[in-house]
Parts: sequence; structure tokens; C-alpha cells
Amino acid sequence: MSPLTPIVAIVGALIGGAVGYYLRYIVAAGKKGSMELEIKQMMLEAKEKAKKIEEEGEQKIEDKRKVYEEEVKEKQEFIKKSESRILDREEFLDKRQQDLDKEVEQIKKKIEEVHTVKARVDELKAGVESEIERIAQLSKEDAKEELISRIEEESTEDIAVRLQKLDRVGEEKLERKAQDILTTAIHRLGNAVTTDVLTTSIALPNEDIKGKIIGKEGRNIRAFERATGVDVLIDDTPGLITLSCFDPVRRQIARVALENLIIDGRIQPAKIEEQVQKATDDINRIIKEKAEQAAYEVGVVNLDTRALMVLGRLHFRTSYGQNVLQHSIEMAHIAGLLAEELKADVQVAKAGALVHDIGKAVDHDVQGTHVEIGRRILQKFGVDEKIIQAMEAHHEEYPYQTPESIIVQVADSISGGRPGARRDSVENYLKRLKDLENIANSFDGVEKSYAISAGREVRIFVHPEKVSDLEARNLARSIAVRIEQELKYPGEIKVAVIRENRAVEYAR
Repeated sequence: MSPLTPIVAIVGALIGGAVGYYLRYIVAAGKKGSMELEIKQMMLEAKEKAKKIEEEGEQKIEDKRKVYEEEVKEKQEFIKKSESRILDREEFLDKRQQDLDKEVEQIKKKIEEVHTVKARVDELKAGVESEIERIAQLSKEDAKEELISRIEEESTEDIAVRLQKLDRVGEEKLERKAQDILTTAIHRLGNAVTTDVLTTSIALPNEDIKGKIIGKEGRNIRAFERATGVDVLIDDTPGLITLSCFDPVRRQIARVALENLIIDGRIQPAKIEEQVQKATDDINRIIKEKAEQAAYEVGVVNLDTRALMVLGRLHFRTSYGQNVLQHSIEMAHIAGLLAEELKADVQVAKAGALVHDIGKAVDHDVQGTHVEIGRRILQKFGVDEKIIQAMEAHHEEYPYQTPESIIVQVADSISGGRPGARRDSVENYLKRLKDLENIANSFDGVEKSYAISAGREVRIFVHPEKVSDLEARNLARSIAVRIEQELKYPGEIKVAVIRENRAVEYAR
């Protein structure tokens, strides 16, 4: 190995290091220049953004300033208008105050004038009295006695009439006493009266149930209307079905039956008849409960159970818009109060008042007035004759035989005659509907009939084995002619005669 080799190696290493350092310096210098350019570029962009932001801020400030100036201007205008209105009002008030001051001054002057006139009148009056005393040569007391003496002589007849009036004071006191007794009874029993409506609404769980109620080609709804005797209104109100009928018993049966059908979900003619029968049984149970509650409330005991069943039907009957059972209960309380005051038989008076209208429960099925029907019902069920005598004279069809009969008649007048108790228009309307059904039922072959659609239609079902199709047409015409001859009504009434054949067999 040559001695120069290490030296050459060292020199080469030094040269290589020097060259590498130089190259690194050149590279570093290049990077530095590039970074300075980037920094300058960023500074320019930052300045531009700052300038842009500054311009935008100035623009926003200018916009805000304009908006604020507009608001200030509007407020200033509003303040000016308000000040103007206030000034006008102040001027008006000042003028009004001046007018009031003038009126006060005028009133003061008139008061002074009145005082002056009054003083003058007093002076003239004193002068006239003195002049009269001077002319008549009598003192004031002597003139008074003379005047009274002459009046007594001239008014002898008037004094006699006055004495006759004084003799009648006793009779007037008795009349006032009777009025006090009646007034006390009226005030203590002046209950509010709720007028029955002619329709009942039933809420539906959904709209789909309407299709089931109507049935195929209206089969179900026709079967329901025939079984219950009510008019079913489906599409008048969303989510509701309305039952319309003037007979509240039939309407109640229809409501209960339809609600049960909706709950059950199986709606078809056979199921409808089953539910109507079940609802009829439920209503009969309610009738019995209402009658027992009424008898217990008024303290009438020992009435026959069959008589109570007839009495309970009055819960569904109205007279001139007044519930007949509630009217009877109210009458019983009034009759009891009157009987206590007059020392009469309280129990007989109460019982007679409670059953006085029992004939109305079946008057559409039995001939005769409701008083005569009621007498026969009570006699049939062995009711005390004193109670029958108390109830039979409340319409003066029979003579008053006992004090209790007069009390029952007076209690009926009080309960039915007080303001708000009855409505004549409703009673006339119900009577017209009942007359329609009675005319239809009077013809041979009629199974049952219903007045529906507020009396605009009477629907008649006939026995198919008794009435043919041709006879059904003739029957409709005959009924229409009879209605035209016997009833008075606005508009027209549709008479529909329905003849239906039904074959029923059972597979066992």
C-alpha cells in the first residue's frame, strides 16, 4: 500500500464534505427563497381579505345606519302624530270644560230663581190665609172644624161604602193566606224542567261501521227501522248516527239495540231482531226501577207492582214538553205540602197526585180519555177508592168528592202552569205524529205504522197474507185521503205502504 493513499483518502473526504456542504447550502438557499415568496403571497392574500372584510363591514354598517335612520324617522313621525292627537284632545277637553262651567252657572241661576219663586209663593199663601180668616171672621182651627163637619154630612154615603169595604177585610185576609200557601209550595218545588229532544245521536268507533249498518242494498237498515220504528240518519254528521222518532220509548230501545250491535260487530237481520228484543227487556227493567224510585221518593207505599209498571212508562212520556213522571213526582210533593197546610190526608193526596196521569201510559193503545183509562187501571189493580177519587177530578171530568181531589187539581195547575214548565208547540207536534199513526193503524191488514222524518212521512207495514200488492197501492191512497180530510199540516206527507214476504225454516 502506498504511503500516499491515506492522504489521498483524507483529501478526498475533505473535498467531498466541502462539496456536500456547498450543495446543501445551495438547496437551503433555494428553499428559503421559496418560503419567502409564499409568505409574501400569503401576506398579500391576507391584506386583500382584510380589505374585503373591511369593505363588507362598512357596507353592513351603512345598511344598518339606513335602517336605523328609517326607524328613527318613523318613530319621529309617530310621535308627531301622537302629539297632534294629544293637542287636539286637550283642546276638546278644554272646550268641554268651558261648556260644563257654563252649564253649572246656568243651573245655579235656575236654583236661585226657584228659591225666589218659592219664597214668593209662601208669602202669597200666608197672605191668602190671612185674607180668608178676615173675610170669614173665623180662626184657622174654627174653619177646619167647620169644614170637617160639612164633609161628614155630605159624605155619609161614602162612609157607609167604606164600612162595607172594611167588612170584606176578613175575606181578603183569607184569600191572601191561600195565596201564601200556594206561593210557598211553588217556591219549594220550582224545579228546572229539561225538555226532551226528538233525536238521539250515537258515536261510531269508525266510518267503516256505517257500511255494516246499512247492509247489502240497505237490507240491515230497513230491518232495523222496521223492528224499532225509528228513522235512522246516517250521513248527516261524520262519525255519528242519528235516531229520529217522536216516541221516546222506541227511540231508547233503538239506541240501546244499535249500541249493542256496534259492539258485537255482527249486524244482520236476525241479529237485529235479537238485539231489539234484548233492548226491549232492558227498557222494561228501567221502567220498573223508575216507578219504584218515584214511589219511594214521594213516600207512597203499597201500590200494586203491576200498577207501578204502568206508572214507570211515564218516564218516557212527555206532555207539552214536560216529562210526565217528573211532573207527577213534583205534583205529589206539592200535594203533600198543601194537604199538611189544610189538615187533609197527606198520603191520599200524594198517591192521587202520583198516579193522576197513569192513563197516559197506554192512551195510544186504549180508547178513552187518560182520566177514564187511569180509573180503570187503578180499579183493576185494587187501588184504594180514596186515591181514585183524588185523581179522577184533576181535569174536572168528575165532581170533587173529597178535599184531596181539590188538592190534586190545584197541584196539577201549579206544576203544569208555572213559567217554563211546558211547551205547547212540542205537544201539538207530538199529537200530530200520533194522529198519523192512529189513522194508519185503523185500516184492516196494517201490522204496524211509524211516523218518521218529523211527520213528513208515515211508513206502514202490512200483513202480506191479508193485503196483496194491488191492495197495498189502494191502501196507500186511502190513508193519504183520510189524512187530508182529518189533519191539518204544512206541506205534504208521504205515505209508504210496505208489504214483505219472509219464509223461515230451520235446519236441524
